[in-house]
Amino acid sequence: MSLRLDANKIMESALHAALPDTAVAKALETARFGSGRLVLVAAGKAAWQMAKAASDKLEARIDCGVVITKYGHSMGPIGKLRIFEAGHPVPDENSFRGAQAAIDLVTGLTEQDTVLFLLSGGGSALFEKPLIPEEDLSRLTKELLACGADIVEMNTVRKRFSAVKGGKFGALCAPARVFAVVLSDIIGDPLDMIASGPAYPDSSTSAQAKAIVKKYGLTMTPRMEELLDIETPKALSNVETHITGSVRQLCLAAAEACKELGYQPITLTASLSCTARDAGVMLANIAQYHENTEKSLAFILGGETVVHLTGTGKGGRNQELALAAAPGIAGLKDTAVFSLGSDGTDGPTDAAGGYVDGESQNVLTQQGVDIFSVLQNNDAYHALEKCHGLIKTGPTGTNVNDISVLLIKR
Repeated sequence: MSLRLDANKIMESALHAALPDTAVAKALETARFGSGRLVLVAAGKAAWQMAKAASDKLEARIDCGVVITKYGHSMGPIGKLRIFEAGHPVPDENSFRGAQAAIDLVTGLTEQDTVLFLLSGGGSALFEKPLIPEEDLSRLTKELLACGADIVEMNTVRKRFSAVKGGKFGALCAPARVFAVVLSDIIGDPLDMIASGPAYPDSSTSAQAKAIVKKYGLTMTPRMEELLDIETPKALSNVETHITGSVRQLCLAAAEACKELGYQPITLTASLSCTARDAGVMLANIAQYHENTEKSLAFILGGETVVHLTGTGKGGRNQELALAAAPGIAGLKDTAVFSLGSDGTDGPTDAAGGYVDGESQNVLTQQGVDIFSVLQNNDAYHALEKCHGLIKTGPTGTNVNDISVLLIKR
């Protein structure tokens, strides 16, 4: 029980440090708005929290605005702002309505006006005005999620079929100035890829998008083939961008919390990029190597894994990572692995991630659950539910990738 309590404290400390409130307020200290109107547009899983922080600081200076976030992530009205909850990871009609409302607000602005653009992860689905029929966009999104494409590959393709992605929203705001504050959810903080870079010059090319389409055998209609040939904006002179928050901050906060609890923290990487199962097995292998340690250790991984869909079960990458570690740490004394998404949701579930310890496999075996079969069916949620391993935080208000931790307590 003490291991689970330690895990909870580490998660709480890391998530608190990654909340956007302070970071947004700090970014706004350097903002210089024009003499005209100030229009706020916030999009992403952390959009409500970012918009609330901006509204609290700027108060009556904001003339109007739109907030577009994931279902269940709004926490109430914010001043004059219109709030939309929309689909993620697959965009829906509310995604399109919210994006159109934002486009309407920035249309016809002058050089004296400013658009305060607050962007966070998840914006690729939540902030969308498609140039192709909805059914084609929905099919493409599902194919990208199922084929194992990473987030950069996904965004390189998706921005070709959007009226707002790949710098196009920034261009729509001209001649107004855009002051963009970005909460990073992609390793390395590539500004043209976070939420598909609506207000940042696009570095990816049509040729690269075509190569990804070919690599994964993605379905293309004649209209989609035409759009693949059209290049995105490569320069935006009206946009000023400030990046705030990242998975590095999440790892640093987790390490500090581990230290306070008596663990020696070892951050292995803040750019984890592999399959969830491989990451879980690796953490288990590390646990085996350090089984006879005389001091408490905490191994920290930050980044984002991928899941190859081989079944029809329920779960997410963090749940799958944790469950994949369970066989390797089975029977190990005071050893646990937990992994969670910083936004509070993991895949299409109400869980943020998963927790396993040296007893988890035994508990599941006694209930007739075979972990290998569960992983093949991508059904980590129900297995973790049976061993009390689901982590549920609810929406956190931030989104800076995932964190995974191996705890060895002595």
